[in-house]
Amino acid sequence: MNIKIKILLYSIISLGIFSCGSSKKIEALKPEPSNNAPIVYSNKTSLIAMPMEVSLKEVEYHLNKNVKGLIYADTILNDDKTEMKIWKTSDIKLVEKNGEIVSVIPLKIWAKIKYGTEFMGLNDTRELNLNGTITLSSKANFANWKLNTTSKIDNFEWNESPSILVAGKNVPITYIINPTLSIFKGKIAKMIDEAINKSCDFKTQVFQVLETLSTPFMANETYETWFKLVPNEIYSTNAVLSNSKITMNLGLKCQMQTLIGQKPKSGFDKTKIVSKAVAKIPSDFNASVAAVSTYESASRIMTKNFAGQEFGSGKRKITVQKVTLWYKDGKMIIALEMLGSVNGTIYLAGIPKYNAETKEIYFEEMDYVLNTKGILTRTANWLLQGVILNKIKESCKYSIQPNLEEGKKSMLPYLTNYSPMKGVFVNGKLNDFVFEKMELTESGIVAFITSTGSMKITIDGME
Repeated sequence: MNIKIKILLYSIISLGIFSCGSSKKIEALKPEPSNNAPIVYSNKTSLIAMPMEVSLKEVEYHLNKNVKGLIYADTILNDDKTEMKIWKTSDIKLVEKNGEIVSVIPLKIWAKIKYGTEFMGLNDTRELNLNGTITLSSKANFANWKLNTTSKIDNFEWNESPSILVAGKNVPITYIINPTLSIFKGKIAKMIDEAINKSCDFKTQVFQVLETLSTPFMANETYETWFKLVPNEIYSTNAVLSNSKITMNLGLKCQMQTLIGQKPKSGFDKTKIVSKAVAKIPSDFNASVAAVSTYESASRIMTKNFAGQEFGSGKRKITVQKVTLWYKDGKMIIALEMLGSVNGTIYLAGIPKYNAETKEIYFEEMDYVLNTKGILTRTANWLLQGVILNKIKESCKYSIQPNLEEGKKSMLPYLTNYSPMKGVFVNGKLNDFVFEKMELTESGIVAFITSTGSMKITIDGME
């Protein structure tokens, strides 16, 4: 309590001015808020490491989904004396071998072969149908969010030796077919590469996951708390193929916010998210969450803290019916609407602080705000006693430990086999939240809390 208040209090007590009759009305001048500016605070950036794992079976599924029926057609006979159409007859099988993708493709081939000589028209054509498999090996790399492959045909295997009937005899023509197929090895391999690349564009899936994670969700219904994630940049490393899985590391630079009150709007805008290729990403994430509490919502919580409590000395008692908070000149004004020995509103001013040991928010330099006409009211000077103010101070501080625990609890479902969309699974761990700092703005209180942990995204079974 400052010297001016003590002198005034001493003067009142020495004059013996006090009324112990019925309830009296307090007439105090209301300190007006500084202004009605929106909440502005220093954003803290979080970096979330998100290793992403895609099973080779997943690639196989999408490859078969995109490559169907007729996969190659050559309708010109005269250029190489061969017309050819190739169909995929059953599912392509993919396996991993020495860091490469090996594709086994069952095929049905229809071919028209022109043989003989042009001399005097001594030539003929024959049609034949073949069944077999082509084996390709593909080197895989990851660029521009796509799995890219460079493939080469390793082998043709026929279910039976290709032959045609000439002059009543079966004449093997493998020596004709295989060189002809060799001409198109590059084209067929390129077709398979294009199909794999089309099937394995992960950017769309990653951005769908980010959009889902960026949708604000209610973290605590009692405190009307919403969690919001705003992505800014996303990083990726080269993909590695091993143990029949494609693994790549992703990193997300973002802001995390906890807001109290109405559901906030999503901050997701894929056109503003910058994509970067990097050599390495840390394995763990470091998250800093801005917990934003408007004065309106904080007033509701503080009012609940005062419920059922009486303050006073002797027969003189008051109860606080409502608490209203706002910002003025770098401090928080706390308006207490009272009933009891005196009725009306008194105003306190203080600076919110955090006690790391007790995990409590409390107010420093808290004192009464006096009007220019006098001290509250002459019949209520006992409220100026230090004991009353200290008791009120006790009710103006509250622990945020339950909030920190509830915040962690509310996040865990999103790190325990969480599936934002079919075939995408998020798993991870989250360490305890730690209070970092607090900012007082003209429209609310912003508390920054940090945590560390890890996250992993698995893609398996998407449609």
